[in-house]
Amino acid sequence: MPYPEGFILLVMGVIFVGVGIGVLFWGRREEKSDSDALVARTDMRKFLEYSPERSRSEALKMGGWISIIIGLVMLGIVGGLRLWG
Repeated sequence: MPYPEGFILLVMGVIFVGVGIGVLFWGRREEKSDSDALVARTDMRKFLEYSPERSRSEALKMGGWISIIIGLVMLGIVGGLRLWG
């Protein structure tokens, strides 16, 4: 594979990893803010029985991990092509 295509794949891999890390931290921050909001309430029953209809923080964390994995696969492909290609 010529150098320009390998470089494009390398840049895409780095972008996927960077975005994945950012989204992962964003999901963790969302989860922490949701937990802090629940702890601040005086009704402990509400805190113990709380389960959100949509778990946005879990979806963000899962999306971050998927993006990181895709980016690492791209970087592995570039490394393999540079090594053997």
